[in-house]
Amino acid sequence: MAKDRARKKQVTTGPLVLPPAVLKALGDEAPLLLKALSEAPPVSIRRNPVRSAPHQGSPVPWCVEGLYLEQRPVFTLDPHFHAGCYYVQEASSMLLEQAFRACGPIPEHAVALDLCAAPGGKTTHLAALLPPSALLVANEPVRARQAALQENLWKWGRPNVVVTGSLPADFAPLGEWCDLILVDAPCSGEGMFRKEPFARVQWNEQLVESCAQRQVGILADAWAALKPGGHLIYSTCTWEEKENESQVQQLIDLGATYLPIAVDGNWGVVVGDRGLRCYPHRLRGEGFFIAVVRKPGEFVPQSSRPSPAQPVDVEIGGWTKDPVDQCIIQQDRIGHLLSRHWAGLVEELMCTVRVLSPGIPAVQAKGVGVVPHAALALSMALRTDAFNRLELPLKEALAYLRGEALSANDATGIALVQFEGSPLGWAHGAGNRWNNAWPNPWRIRMR
Repeated sequence: MAKDRARKKQVTTGPLVLPPAVLKALGDEAPLLLKALSEAPPVSIRRNPVRSAPHQGSPVPWCVEGLYLEQRPVFTLDPHFHAGCYYVQEASSMLLEQAFRACGPIPEHAVALDLCAAPGGKTTHLAALLPPSALLVANEPVRARQAALQENLWKWGRPNVVVTGSLPADFAPLGEWCDLILVDAPCSGEGMFRKEPFARVQWNEQLVESCAQRQVGILADAWAALKPGGHLIYSTCTWEEKENESQVQQLIDLGATYLPIAVDGNWGVVVGDRGLRCYPHRLRGEGFFIAVVRKPGEFVPQSSRPSPAQPVDVEIGGWTKDPVDQCIIQQDRIGHLLSRHWAGLVEELMCTVRVLSPGIPAVQAKGVGVVPHAALALSMALRTDAFNRLELPLKEALAYLRGEALSANDATGIALVQFEGSPLGWAHGAGNRWNNAWPNPWRIRMR
């Protein structure tokens, strides 16, 4: 992942040339798009609705928690960012919120699958929109992108989240098991021409064709996993009709009902007969496409499946909210916290696909006992009053995020490290210091 970022930064590009299909679709508006693509992209974030984010800005009109910032801060040096108080996300993709609303009421115990989830922007948005009791399965087939997805989801803190790392076709043995599926498909990336110069360099007609073929297969697998009466949200960051409206049409040909997404006429979103399009010259955001369809058939509510998953024991139960309704699923010496309602389905998933985390990692083995996992510190399931709290000022919070030990007079036990009331992670007392338990892969290098 780091190598990919470095490679993209080194790319040099010539004058921007719009793809022929885009020129044809826009006509006289093409020069306006070219001008917009030469300007600096807007900076936007989406706040976590259950945490406190300090930023001030102007609202993203189609997303309740979306904000445009006047300038780009150094997010790496903001502890609130690492605490999952907000996610840095371009604004057009926040239209997922309106697509979600087009689906109508979502059952309390729905199963939602994000089939192409990394790095987690739309996944965390979906996590914020779903009912708290719903199960969210976030899947990313590309191994190099899976760690970032897990980190972002754990920091976001929503319980009842499972992360998997399988090809869409691998879910086939489960049959029709999802109430809602999000497919943010791999695409030719025209909508990212402004933000990512590498997208301009890699674009060609062959890429469009290969992406369109790949999307057909992904959608076929998604359709097979969707329950009758369920909803599928499809999105890309390109303007190619082959990758957008044509893909929606193949679902309509299978019997899907296209559901219009309500938008305000002042937003600048282009409303088509098979989806919404975003162009940077019309709104403050990047290129984007999104559509919603409903699968024919009668909706059947999700039922609980029996499971032998072990209950939360007394010690761990004191660390979490509602321990009676929770269970622990063990994997690789880590106990994952999950609603008992979902244990049977998740164990079936573990027998079918590659499950990276079957719930929120809560405890891990250490010696003859257990210690709380880093993800538990950031989880909404945590009882913060079960631990001593170590509130840090900015300078010390950044030292903690760098992995440094913290000086102390008489440090004992385990403390929950916080910044301005937001949990960050754990520290282990060792007399004259607090040993740092912030995960190595998450540690910042910037000073």
